Amino acid sequence: MKASQQATFWALALGGLIGIIFLFKSILLPFVLGGAIAYLLNPVVNKLVRKGMSRRWVVLTILGLFITLITVLLAIILPILVKEAIGFVKDAPDYAHRIWTLLEPQIIWVQEKIGQQITFDEIQEAAKENIGKALQVSKGVLGGITSGGLAIVDFFTTLLITPVVSYFLLKEWPRVTTFVKDLLPKAHAATILDLGNQIDKKISGFLRGQITVCFLLGLAYAIALSIAGLNYGFLIGLGTGILSIIPFVGSALGLVTSMGVAYLQSEGDPVFMGIVLGIFLIGQFIEGNFITPKIMGESVGLHPLWIIFALMAGGSLLGLLGMFLSIPVAASVGVIAAFLIERYKSSIYYRLDVAPEQAEEIK
Repeated sequence: MKASQQATFWALALGGLIGIIFLFKSILLPFVLGGAIAYLLNPVVNKLVRKGMSRRWVVLTILGLFITLITVLLAIILPILVKEAIGFVKDAPDYAHRIWTLLEPQIIWVQEKIGQQITFDEIQEAAKENIGKALQVSKGVLGGITSGGLAIVDFFTTLLITPVVSYFLLKEWPRVTTFVKDLLPKAHAATILDLGNQIDKKISGFLRGQITVCFLLGLAYAIALSIAGLNYGFLIGLGTGILSIIPFVGSALGLVTSMGVAYLQSEGDPVFMGIVLGIFLIGQFIEGNFITPKIMGESVGLHPLWIIFALMAGGSLLGLLGMFLSIPVAASVGVIAAFLIERYKSSIYYRLDVAPEQAEEIK
């Protein structure tokens, strides 16, 4: 088959897949969530099945324990989060005014230097305007999320169907993988399987690695900050963990937010601020030296900017469904792009008009 025919075939296959996703996007969320859970739990199931246990009963047991654990965690965490979130929204204007009061002398000095006067009311108006612009940027994301799975009926449908999808995918995982491998074009099966293994390594490194690290970090920060007595400590700690899905970003934002709240709460008490700072320093030390190496191992992650772009693009296009699909798609695009670049550099187009001895030096 000619290269042009191959390109046409794969382009049509990709276009068909994208068309199916857009056509059925309103019902795909529970299937994507179920697939993610099955993918997450499959290594544990396989390990127990290899010991001679029935796959059906292993799947029921593991899935049941997983759902029970998530339910218990949500029952414990959600009431605390709701309470602290309401308190934070209520106190936010007061915090903003106190921050302005603290910074006002420096702001006045800067204003005198540049010859321009800015009042707190003007800053508030500018903030509202910029927030409005930001909301316009995220309108597609929020609108997609609302239409993609958070309506009441869709929510309960997702809640009921997701475990069913997870069960059948886990139970039939060997048959599904065998069926897919059998469909691969024989001439390119080895190459496609190699690319698939690379994609699997990146996705598993992220799902089973980075998300586990984020969960452990968020829970640890939430408990430690709450014990330290920081206002909204549980909310800030969990938020830090969630945002740590983007390396460095979550910890940096969590530290800045925590130190700001600690300063306002304690009127700048160095002991209290030192405790909060110590929590983050110890957390980063433990995460960098023990948690991440143990969980992530040598798995190759995704670049933070690529993660941000993928999440925003997926949310804008398909809402919540798109955000769940964004990481697998980002990992796949990264692996395939690297493969195509490698092929391009080994092709005549890259080495055009290069003498044989020069081509050998380049190689």
